[in-house]
Amino acid sequence: MDELFNLFSAKYSRTSIQFVRGLEQEIEWKAQLIGIQGARGVGKTTLLLQHIKLHHKLDGTTLYASADNIWFNAHSIYELATIFSQRGGRYLFLDEVHKYPNWSQEIKNIYDDFPDLHVVFTGSSLLEILNSRADLSRRAIVYEMQGFSFREYLNWNESLTLPQVSLEQLLAEHVDIALNTLEKVKILQHFDAYLRHGYYPFYKEIPALFNGRLAEVVNMVIEIEIPQLRDVETAYIPKIKQLLYIIAESTPFVPNISKLSERIGLSRNALLQYLNALHDSRITFSLQKESNGIVRLQKPDKIYLDNTNLSFALIGLQPNSGTLRETFFANQLRHQHSVNLAEHGDFLIDHKYTFEVGGQNKGKKQIVDIDNSYVVADNIEYGNGNRIPLWMFGMLY
Repeated sequence: MDELFNLFSAKYSRTSIQFVRGLEQEIEWKAQLIGIQGARGVGKTTLLLQHIKLHHKLDGTTLYASADNIWFNAHSIYELATIFSQRGGRYLFLDEVHKYPNWSQEIKNIYDDFPDLHVVFTGSSLLEILNSRADLSRRAIVYEMQGFSFREYLNWNESLTLPQVSLEQLLAEHVDIALNTLEKVKILQHFDAYLRHGYYPFYKEIPALFNGRLAEVVNMVIEIEIPQLRDVETAYIPKIKQLLYIIAESTPFVPNISKLSERIGLSRNALLQYLNALHDSRITFSLQKESNGIVRLQKPDKIYLDNTNLSFALIGLQPNSGTLRETFFANQLRHQHSVNLAEHGDFLIDHKYTFEVGGQNKGKKQIVDIDNSYVVADNIEYGNGNRIPLWMFGMLY
């Protein structure tokens, strides 16, 4: 186990705490068992290491280990917890547990057998924690980690401290919020850059290779995580890639399940399974009208790529501007709010607010007689009344 401590110490020393994600303050770190899910590349490992560096010391009571470390080829997670606890360990951080075969059962046993040991684990957004064999739903507090919001991107990239705002605050006070923000930064100068590369923190590592690296991330999810975590045979990977290509080149994609299953050569049930897997992996985002019920039991009414960075990485050409606007809006809202397609307008948020998303000259014709309705306009710095700039919905988390 000493080699794990040595690797942890090296990672600890290299971890910067110059910019820390807002989720770090939202998590109830005192809980005995915490799960953090998220798409590959959004910064889960960095979050763990930053939290450790901010709140723990290298005194033997804290250990970080990645479940894909070769050490686990000869040892179990439960064995690690046993030895660590016997040596006085109190805080165990387990990264990428989805790469360990029996993760849920062993974490359940650790929770039950070592009540004084605090465990935090991270894993793919495809992890079915509530439906896992051990059912950790009664034991673990689970959080989902998104990529950067536009606000976080600005704070990270421009060394700012722009505050998070609630949706209700934004709707009521958007003019004042916009004016205060514009005093600190030229928003429109940075918005296009965010749409291209601002969602994933690894952009700054090698900016010129970002799109290629993001495409590789998508490939790894389809070729490794989906087969591993959703019991998909590897023979069907080409069909999932074909499905994603069809969605990407025509987003927002309105699926005709019968025609699509015939085109790809899949049964209806298999097609819906793969659509759900792409949605859960945060490669796509499936939307339905409010009346359609449970997503998993019915076909989605419209499918977007999960975020605008994927549009540039997977399509290769300049994506449609209207699609980019809608993708950005849905992505930034879905973290803390329910998002449905609206009967009139584009989106229904929290079953209450209707939004029509468009360019700078977008009018209210589609939503003129609808209560709690708003126009979301691109390429404007500030709005008035029920007309709100698109960029402002990136301030919500």
